[in-house]
Formats: sequence, C-alpha cells, structure tokens
Amino acid sequence: MVAAVSHPSAARRRLRDVLGPAPRRPPAFVVIAAVVGVLNTVGLVMILSASSVAALRSFGSSWYFFNRQLAWSLVGVVVFVVVSRIDYRIWMKGVLPLLILAFGSLIVVLVPHLGIQVDGARRWLGMGSLRFQPSELAKLALLVFAASVLTRRADSVDDFHRGAKPVIAVFAGFAVLVLVEPDLDSTIVLALIALSVIAVGGVPLRQIGWLAMLGLGAASVLSFAVPYRRRRLLVFLHPWDDAGNTGYQIAQSLIALGSGGVDGVGLGSGRAKWAFLPNPHTDFIFAIVGEELGLVGCLMIVALFVGFGLAGLHIARSAPDRLGMLLAAGVTSWVVGQALINIGAVIGLLPVSGIPLPFLSAGGSALVFTMAAAGILANVARQCPQPERHSRSAVEHPSGRRRRA
Repeated sequence: MVAAVSHPSAARRRLRDVLGPAPRRPPAFVVIAAVVGVLNTVGLVMILSASSVAALRSFGSSWYFFNRQLAWSLVGVVVFVVVSRIDYRIWMKGVLPLLILAFGSLIVVLVPHLGIQVDGARRWLGMGSLRFQPSELAKLALLVFAASVLTRRADSVDDFHRGAKPVIAVFAGFAVLVLVEPDLDSTIVLALIALSVIAVGGVPLRQIGWLAMLGLGAASVLSFAVPYRRRRLLVFLHPWDDAGNTGYQIAQSLIALGSGGVDGVGLGSGRAKWAFLPNPHTDFIFAIVGEELGLVGCLMIVALFVGFGLAGLHIARSAPDRLGMLLAAGVTSWVVGQALINIGAVIGLLPVSGIPLPFLSAGGSALVFTMAAAGILANVARQCPQPERHSRSAVEHPSGRRRRA
C-alpha cells in the first residue's frame, strides 16, 4: 500500500510566506553578516576587559557584565537571523502597531514607579537587570514609518505636506517624549534617521536644508538651556582647563588613547578601567580599545564600520525597489552615524554624549534593536538582483554547439 503524502500544513505555508524562499547569500549579505559578527565578538572581549574591575568591585565577579552581554548577544544573533529571513516588505504592514507600541512605551516610561530612573533620567522599563529602553524601539519604528510613507507617496515627495511632513510629525512626537526623559543624544540619532530617509527619498534639497537648520537650531537651544548640557557642549573645546572636574571624562579618555600607542599595552592590561575612566564598558569602550589594542585596534574598528557603511550604500543602490533602498539607507545612516558620534566624542572631536558604540558597547536593548536593523539590511541584500555570470568553462561556438574555452 502506498502511503499518502500529506500537503504542508497551513501554518507551515504561512511561515514560508513570511520567511520567504531558501536564503541567498550574495557578497553584500556576507559582508554585513561578517562585519556584524566580528564587531559583536570584539565587543564581548572588550566588555569583559573593560568591565572586570567594576564588576568585581560591585558584584563580586569579574564576569558579571560579560555574562549579561553574552546573553543579550545570543538574543541579538537570533533576532538578526530571523529578521534577515523575513521579507522586508512585510514591515510596511506592521507600521501602525510598531508606532503604537513605540509611543506607548515612551509614555509609560515617564510614569513614576513604572519607568526606571538612573542618574536623574527615566529611560528604562523592566525590573532588576532585565531592562528595555523604549527609545531604541522608537528608532526602528521611525525608520520603518519614514520608509513606508516615502514609498507609498513616491509621486508626491515634492509636496512637503504629503512627503516630509508626516515623517517630521512622527519624529517630533518621539523627540518630545524622549527629551522629557531626558535623552538629547537619542533624539539626535532619531533626527539622523529621519533626515537620511527623507534625503534619499527624493525630498527637495531646499526642504531638507530648512529642516536641517531648524534641527540644528533646536538642538543648540536645548543644549544651552540646561546647565549640565551647556558645560558638556563647551568642555570638549578645552578639556584640560578643568581636567579634574567638567573635563575629567574626556581627559581620561585621551590619556587612555595616548597610553596605547601603536600596538597597545596588551589586552586586559589597561589602567583606565581601574576607576579612572567613567563608563569604560559602555559609552567609552573605544578608549579601552585604544589603550589595550592601540592604534591598530582603533583602525580595525573604524575599518569595520567603514565596511558596513560601504556595503550598506551598495545595498541601497542595488535594492530591488524603493522601500528596500530607503530601509537600507536608513539603517546604514543609523549605525554609521551613531558610531561616528560615539568615536568623535571619545577622541575629543565632539561633545561627550551618552550614545553607545553600535555592537560594541554594553547594553541589551540597544544591541538587540541594532541587530534587528542590521537584519533588515541583510534581507534587502539577499533580494538585490545579482549580475549575470557568464561561464568560463564553455563558450558558444558559431555552429551552435558548445565547446570548452
């Protein structure tokens, strides 16, 4: 008796529709996956080195922060793999729920006894060591919304009210809630995402110029309106004038970088993490890289982000449709722009900010959402049309028969 062959279940068919066909791995996808993998690996090693002293002093184990970050990294890898298999066009269908969830979490985090307050800022939800930062979700939601709007309204991007205005309105809503936390640094990244998608989406340069000027003016006012922000903005010009107070953090960062020289003092042998440099495993992990791995290590990290940026630009240019182009450009601007801001602050070219270095700085929700964004970029790369390859083993003979080259 011949056994009956059953058809795939409805659930399996739906899963196949979501995940798409068998994955392709074109060169751009391989570059993105490799860069993200190397950055995560280097980040784990440097977090173990940079946080060991603080972890031992506060929690009795040098492995405390490393173990937490390792757990988040495993979650991030799963997120990257899953998102890279999901057709990026599906994100358009989830724009509204994503926006509602982002706005809702940003509102809830401001409620006393619900939002977790650290150093005067209420930016986290959760309990204990399991925390979630709603501003990271807002970055992803803004990216997807902006790309969706400018895709659906591709024929009317010249009209400010139909093109840029909806994106600016959502950004403004997010910005107000994030600034109340307060978190000016995340607001800057949100602005970077919005402006990059608007620019690539074909909004006229005149409108982009006005929006950029308005954004810079608002950021300047907000920076100078609050005393601690004003001090942080100005101290990077002359950190050594008050190296024991307002310029302490940047001064210690520069000392760590200078101590590393060309090849560093050796992994784990740095001195800055011994209570000299604040936040060595989060905002200033690049300074620890410079001290322990030297100029060589710093250039390696910079090269990895340059590789991510070039691959992202290639994916955006080769994307099969407008939505893929906008998503790829937005993710690339998000990751590379955030890296530039962080590194610029660490080396003293920009004011000190609380923006983490993507994939390297300790932080769970920031890593997971950045991995999700990288997964979207990887999925666009998978669907980019590939140039036809002509076989070198055989060529067509004029007679119509094939012969070996």
